[in-house]
Amino acid sequence: MTEDEAVQWVAARFGVSRETSLRKFEAILREEAPRQNLISASSFDQLWSRHFVDSAQLIDAASGARADGIWLDVGTGAGMPGLIVAILIDRPVVMVEPRAKRADFLYRAAVMLGIGSRVEVQPRRIETYHPPESAAVVSARAVSELSQLLSSTYHCTDSSTIWLLPKGRAAQSEVEAARSKWQGSFHVEQSVTQADSGIVIAQGVRPR
Repeated sequence: MTEDEAVQWVAARFGVSRETSLRKFEAILREEAPRQNLISASSFDQLWSRHFVDSAQLIDAASGARADGIWLDVGTGAGMPGLIVAILIDRPVVMVEPRAKRADFLYRAAVMLGIGSRVEVQPRRIETYHPPESAAVVSARAVSELSQLLSSTYHCTDSSTIWLLPKGRAAQSEVEAARSKWQGSFHVEQSVTQADSGIVIAQGVRPR
């Protein structure tokens, strides 16, 4: 997927106004880049395809989630996927980011984008965060191995929670390894941005 195709993909699915908000976030990211290494310098050339669409594609997979629950994003870092989700849809999003400097960036970016009222930033490790109610959706991008991620986040979920976890080429093998400790409905969907990358989608997750 080229950058032009990625921009068109976003506009077609979420509308021009949401695309405009993403362009504003792009400017915020670029402005922050000299102060902290949010993403690699080389990936700015593929920002929309490698980061924005890669994050936005999770939204379709969450269509069956509880309408009244939060989207919990673990290890949000530079804003992917949590802040991208908050820009593109109106569901409340909680971003858990243990690195103080990045958490501060996420908070400032949300305010600048006008979505601070429905975005919450938790500057802590996920193991120490206890949401007031179970998350409707849990996402995490490049955080940890699947079984470990489920273990650290399980206390934030219930049986209806949908887990959306981009895992690259290792998706299927991580699912197979996790099945020895976890049960539930697991399947892998192909990423729209990279043919050899997979997204683990799970529901009804519980320890064996």
